[in-house]
Amino acid sequence: MLSPATTPTPNYVQRLYLSLTVISTLAASFIWGINTLFLLDAGLSNTQAFLANAFFTVGQMLFEIPTGVLADLKGRRASYLLGTLTLALSTLAYLAAWQFQAPFWAWALASALIGLGFTFFSGATEAWLVDALNFSKYTGELDSIFAKGQSLSGASMLLGTIFGGWIAQTTNLGVPFILRAIFLFATFLIAYLFMRDWGWQPKKSVSLGQDIRNLFTTSFEIGFRKPEIRWVMLAAPFTTGVSFFVFYAMQPHLLNLYGDPKAYSVAGLAAAIVAVAQIIGGLLAPQLRKLFPKRSWALFLGAFLNALLLLGLSLTTNFYLAISLISAWAMTFAATMPIRQSYLNLRIKPDHRATVLSFEALLGSSGGVVFQPVLGRVADFGGYLQSYMVGSGIYALSLPFLLRAHRNARAIKK
Repeated sequence: MLSPATTPTPNYVQRLYLSLTVISTLAASFIWGINTLFLLDAGLSNTQAFLANAFFTVGQMLFEIPTGVLADLKGRRASYLLGTLTLALSTLAYLAAWQFQAPFWAWALASALIGLGFTFFSGATEAWLVDALNFSKYTGELDSIFAKGQSLSGASMLLGTIFGGWIAQTTNLGVPFILRAIFLFATFLIAYLFMRDWGWQPKKSVSLGQDIRNLFTTSFEIGFRKPEIRWVMLAAPFTTGVSFFVFYAMQPHLLNLYGDPKAYSVAGLAAAIVAVAQIIGGLLAPQLRKLFPKRSWALFLGAFLNALLLLGLSLTTNFYLAISLISAWAMTFAATMPIRQSYLNLRIKPDHRATVLSFEALLGSSGGVVFQPVLGRVADFGGYLQSYMVGSGIYALSLPFLLRAHRNARAIKK
């Protein structure tokens, strides 16, 4: 790997981005296969467990814009480093809440802090990549790089969820959280040594408060003034909000279908199958881009297919068919994600990129705040099948917005 002090090549930027993606996803995924089981093991009900997850998205909502502004004002690298530290420490707080059977308010606080950790990444990482690629004179398609990241992220998730589920079953549900914190500290070290803000320049500041207000106002206007961006953003609460629930609810749901509520490795395997679907979906993304000259049309069709797959999931009690439907859902979601990332990045100016992307993530998080506890409540009273049926209907509410985005999308060749 080249010295971080040298002028980066496009290949160097891509390698560093993909390396950070692999390690950070591996760290995060140690708990993804057992997180809901971890909450239930602590004595929380389904409603409380998904309400705790909702506080995670509350944390994202509260801090998406401030951390996006931080990345635009103080640098993408600073935001990324703060994210790794915050996420590591808040993961340890989560572990402490489980260890000491903490009251619900402690779970809510720890979940919100984990949400804060992820907000440091959400806009800054993509903004850093695009700025650094432009600085290094990259002339290729953004879709292919985001697709590689998606596939490698899926591979890391595959390894992390299988290993996390196995470790939880052979030791206890707390050990994967310890591993997550250790790997996040390692991510901090790698980013500190090799990551630089290529292509980003600090701006002359009058006052921090005024800078934040100006940048937020301008970024908000940019995000909503362009209809092709606005309609995609407004679809995010429905797609992202339901997706949070689908992923975390599948752990206890599949264990119920499997017939053994203590088979933690099965829960980890279920998440690993989704990871494989992400790998395949990432590989398919460049091919989808060739099939659809307008990225907006691929986004619409992907959301339509996922709504149908969730409906099918709500109608089956067969374990293997449920696994297949969840895998197809994850593959479709993964295949359209790089296209969505490129679609937005190509329409946002560099000076506001991190803030606008964070604002889009905030809207997605708002859907998680509302829909996760609602669907958790449905699961408590009517079961997971009914909650997936309701989730399918909510997911479908994104379709009119994505159709409007397609109609307003401007042709961009690169």
